Amino acid sequence: MAAMAAAKAEFLGQSLVGSQSEVVGQRKEAMRTVALFNKKDAGKAAAPVKKAAGKAASAVKKANTKVNVPSNEELAKWYGPDRRIYLPEGLLAKDEIPAYLTGEVPGDYGYDPFGLSKKPEDFDRYQAYELIHARWAMLGAAGFVLPEAFNKFGAVCGPEAVWWKTGALLLEGDSIKYFGATVPINLAAAVIAEVILVGGAEYYRSTNKSPLGSDLDRLHPGGAFDPLGLAKDPDQFALLKVKEIKNGRLAMFSMLGFFVQAYVTGEGPVENLAAHLSDPFGNNLLTVIQGTAERTPSL
Repeated sequence: MAAMAAAKAEFLGQSLVGSQSEVVGQRKEAMRTVALFNKKDAGKAAAPVKKAAGKAASAVKKANTKVNVPSNEELAKWYGPDRRIYLPEGLLAKDEIPAYLTGEVPGDYGYDPFGLSKKPEDFDRYQAYELIHARWAMLGAAGFVLPEAFNKFGAVCGPEAVWWKTGALLLEGDSIKYFGATVPINLAAAVIAEVILVGGAEYYRSTNKSPLGSDLDRLHPGGAFDPLGLAKDPDQFALLKVKEIKNGRLAMFSMLGFFVQAYVTGEGPVENLAAHLSDPFGNNLLTVIQGTAERTPSL
C-alpha cells in the first residue's frame, strides 16, 4: 500500500502532491462559481463581468482599428492621422486628440474640448448643423458686403445699401433697387418664397428623397445636384469639402464681426474697411473702444 501511494505521489519522476491540491482547490472554486450563478441574481452578478469584458473587447477593437491614410500628399494634410491639428507640434501631441476624431471628416483638426461629438449620432448631427450654418453664413456675408460695395463704387443699389437699412426699407413697405432697377417683391413675398424654396430643399435633404434622385449624400452635392461635375474626381471633391468648411467657418466669424461693428460704429462692413484703410492708426479697434474715433452709433 505504501508503495502504491508512493507510485501515485510520483509519476514519471514528477511529484503529484502539489498538483492534486491545486486541482482540488480549482474544483472547489468552480463549485462555488456554479452555485453562485445558479441563483436568481446570477444575471446581476454576471453583469459587471460582461461589462468589463465588453470594455476590454472594445478597447482591443479600437486598438486594432486602422485609420484610412490618404495616399495623396495633398489630402494627407487634411485627412488621416497625420493631418494638421489646431495647435502646432510641440504644443499638442497626437495622442492628446480624442480617439473619435480620426480625421475622416473634412475640417477635423482634432478639436472638441467639450466632448460634444463622443457619440457617433451626435457627431453626424453636429457636422450637418455646422455645414448648413456655414453655407448660410457665406451667403449672408456676400449679401452684406456686395450691395454696399457696389453702391459705394458707383452702382445704384437703392438709397441705403447697408444690410440693416435695406431690411428697414422692406419693413416700411418700400422696395429694393439694384443697379437702378426696382425689385418687384415685398417683405411678405420674400418670406413666403424663402419658406417654400429653402424649406422644400431642406425637406428633400433631410429625408434624402427628391424629384432629382434619392440615396444621395445628405450634406454634399452629387448627381443632378452637381451640374458642374465638381464631385466626379474623388480626390478633388475631398479637397473642395475642406475648402468649403474652412470658408464657412470664416464666414460665421465674419457675420459675428459684422453685427458687432454695426452696433458699435453704426456703419456697414465696407464703410468700416474703407475708413480703416484710409487711416489705419486713427480708425481701428483700439480707437473705437477708447472713443477717439469719430463714430456715431445709430442702431
